[in-house]
Amino acid sequence: MLTQITDHNPAHAPVSGLASSGFTGEDRPRWEEYSRCVHCGLCTNYCPTYRELGVEMDSPRGRIYQMVAVDEGRMTIGESFVRHIDLCLDCRACETACPSGVEYGKLVEAARTQIELNYRRPWRQRLLRRLAFHHLFPHPTRLRIAGRLLYWYQASGLQEMVRRSKLLGEGTRLADLDSLSPNSESPDFFSQIGKTFPAHGPRRYRVAFHSGCIANFAFARLQEATIRVLQRNGCEVVVPAGQICCGALHVHAGVREKARELARRNIEAFEAGAFDAHLTNAAGCGSTLKEYGELLHGDAAWARRAAAFSAKMKDVTEFLAEVGLTQPLSPVSATVTYQDSCHLLHGQKVKQAPRSLLASIPGLQFVELPHADLCCGSAGIYNVLETELSLRLLEDKMQYANSTSAEIIATANPGCLLQMRAGVARHGHGQEVVHVMELLDRASADSASSAVR
Repeated sequence: MLTQITDHNPAHAPVSGLASSGFTGEDRPRWEEYSRCVHCGLCTNYCPTYRELGVEMDSPRGRIYQMVAVDEGRMTIGESFVRHIDLCLDCRACETACPSGVEYGKLVEAARTQIELNYRRPWRQRLLRRLAFHHLFPHPTRLRIAGRLLYWYQASGLQEMVRRSKLLGEGTRLADLDSLSPNSESPDFFSQIGKTFPAHGPRRYRVAFHSGCIANFAFARLQEATIRVLQRNGCEVVVPAGQICCGALHVHAGVREKARELARRNIEAFEAGAFDAHLTNAAGCGSTLKEYGELLHGDAAWARRAAAFSAKMKDVTEFLAEVGLTQPLSPVSATVTYQDSCHLLHGQKVKQAPRSLLASIPGLQFVELPHADLCCGSAGIYNVLETELSLRLLEDKMQYANSTSAEIIATANPGCLLQMRAGVARHGHGQEVVHVMELLDRASADSASSAVR
């Protein structure tokens, strides 16, 4: 039976009669954070893994209990602990449900940092994590090459030939991963980094756009649409040179020191300009970008700079809903539903802004999605690492989406776009899946041009 945490142990000293803590260093689940959990269980119905698996240790309450057990020396950072923590989507729905204000995202990310420091994963996992987190995502040139290779693989017809040949197998993990892979777009967006795009009409704001990493080749048209919408609404848009991957995937995976390196580079790139706001169209990135101040709070040289950077950070839907749209919109005759991105809703507490922007489009009929706040299963690279469970969550999500009879599923995060498009291919009724910014761009009279102007 789970017991309430009551002993005040702020220094993480061993509880009397128990072994020393299994956690080391500063990046660890802390008493002042996990002690807020009173084990009421209100989070469990909002936890996708608990709803799907029905296992207490795969609920937020159960995972916190395991963190406490490790901190008190009653449990080791071994295979069982790692598995239960890995299965968490870090969707943070439990934070929205929690009456005690437990910031579970901090706890699970700290627990994963401890796993990274104190647990030796199988060699294949170590190799893949090393390649992705250290040798690919932080390097724009390598990402651009990867994007061009993917584009060639897809545009040449080779991908379709492999699919038809059944070489990947039917119902296999390789086939599932193939169905979740992004389409590489040409031209990519990397060439736009470092440029400034003037406002259309009088300039109301000067904003900086963080373009991310994979989105620069997988969602290049979304990037362009985002800039066009901002320009039409009186924004001069700067895409700062020197910017890099935000580090969200690193933070979620426990690769915290690398995330700090990336944060410092982004802060340096953005603080060179006098911007009214820093913007992103990727909710998962935005959540981490807004938390740079916390990520670097222990770094005397960067703490103040990080806090200043994060204070200006906003999701693009959040920003536009606050400052208001100034450009008249043309009708879009369609029925639309909206899928909440977990890190926009639960991480950033932004719910109404995307819905308000959709409501501003003439002719658009909005239908609320049942359980719109439940994770679609994307969760960064969760759908790659935990593909089977991710697809089970996606099937549930598509049942709700189908029930709306909407022609378009809108969302505010590239990862959700990929996941929901795979969901439509598997379980849907031919719905189109688009970003809110793409719908706003479509509703503009001069949206025919695909080039950023």
